[in-house]
Amino acid sequence: MADAAVPTEIKLHQKSKLMEVSFDDGRQFTFTYEFLRVHSPSAEVRGHGPGQEVLQTGKKDVDMVALEPVGAYAVQPRFSDGHDTGIYAWDYLRHLGTNQEKLWADYLAKLEAAGASRYAEGTAVPSTPAVAPIRVHHRH
Repeated sequence: MADAAVPTEIKLHQKSKLMEVSFDDGRQFTFTYEFLRVHSPSAEVRGHGPGQEVLQTGKKDVDMVALEPVGAYAVQPRFSDGHDTGIYAWDYLRHLGTNQEKLWADYLAKLEAAGASRYAEGTAVPSTPAVAPIRVHHRH
């Protein structure tokens, strides 16, 4: 039951704004804080049903200011923009890691279609759009 894997370690890298999650089956995923923020499982982001999702914009420079355990099944981050209602269960983190590349591409396409930006209003946008790092580590 690979889906039942649980994290053995979660590391926050504040300078690079990355969260690294190592699972007990050897899989390891690295997420940008921005990726985690825009894919929050909260009702504020997901809505209360299909088609009610709220596109998150201007989250490029978001920080994670706290990460609290929720029982033995999840973590709840608090982001610098005040968002703190997303509870990331182990299986959801696993889903994000396994599908990270597609989820990120879909997010960027939705931003473009909406004429929206990853950058907060008033922030200088680089001429070459930066891509969030996508890293999947396989341990053998």
